[in-house]
Amino acid sequence: MLPELPPLPALTRAECDLVDGYLAAVDLLGRINPSRATDTYGALRAAQALVGRATALRDALTLMYDRGETGMCPTTLSRALRVLDGERRAGRLAVSPEQPG
Repeated sequence: MLPELPPLPALTRAECDLVDGYLAAVDLLGRINPSRATDTYGALRAAQALVGRATALRDALTLMYDRGETGMCPTTLSRALRVLDGERRAGRLAVSPEQPG
């Protein structure tokens, strides 16, 4: 049985889109990371998909700004990222540890 996750904090629809788009972009960048990628085709496909995710991120931020949401709440958004496994997912962006030999 899987452990129960803490509930997501209350977010606006645009904030949800921002968090989802950010994590999707992080996942794609992790697939492109030259120190972790194993084939060029997979990295190429991730790079192509990144363009669409960047557009979605821009649209979410534009919507927030247009609605007068000119500030972000890092505490709330960080909590949402943690619930959605953002720390592990962002860890794939780091350069992989040096292998002996």
